Amino acid sequence: MNETLIRTERVLGAEAMEKLAKARVAIFGLGGVGGYVLEALARSGVGQLDLIDNDTVALSNLNRQILATLDTVGMDKVDAAEARVKSINPGCVVRKYKCFYLPETKEQFDFTQYDYVVDAIDTVAGKLALIEQAKAAGTPILCAMGTGNKRDPSLLRLCDLYETANDALARVMRKECRRRGIEKLRVVYSPEEPDCRGPEISEPDSKRRSIPGSTAFVPPAAGLLIASEVVRALIS
Repeated sequence: MNETLIRTERVLGAEAMEKLAKARVAIFGLGGVGGYVLEALARSGVGQLDLIDNDTVALSNLNRQILATLDTVGMDKVDAAEARVKSINPGCVVRKYKCFYLPETKEQFDFTQYDYVVDAIDTVAGKLALIEQAKAAGTPILCAMGTGNKRDPSLLRLCDLYETANDALARVMRKECRRRGIEKLRVVYSPEEPDCRGPEISEPDSKRRSIPGSTAFVPPAAGLLIASEVVRALIS
């Protein structure tokens, strides 16, 4: 028995731990949500992790992203993520892709190799391409909806995309998925009303006019909820 996973095995059982050790999961986006997905899957004994992100760690990430520390500021997130995984589970096979996942880059990825795909990216075009590629490969995918400007992690829930309400990103995704004939999609979202009380934030290199606020509570909770669902699916 692997001593580092002994307490997880006591809950899940030896057979489940073997399944996790053989599993390969792709995480697209290593920010506030994706970083905590990574953390929980690495600590749960998932044997192979594909990490996709083009960003570097910034000071503004310190308030909510587990990969962000003063020591990692300026590092590529995929490098910081690999180092963290190896410090937790040295036997985990890590594959890094320093790129933004977009329709133009999707051919770099063969989704038939994955047992599960996690979508923790921000762009609608990228999310739609991920969903279509996963569906075509028959690979399960779970998508994160908006966590910005929200305060209450207890309101997060797992559901189908078409059961969501009061989420601007989910509203756009529902419309676009209907157009593409995507009839169901597992997501994590919160029905909480966005709450933004501070000054407007903008970033020179961002295409968004205003950057949402975020906390140390909601994105991490969303990431852990996603990871728990991924583990449940992998061992079922």
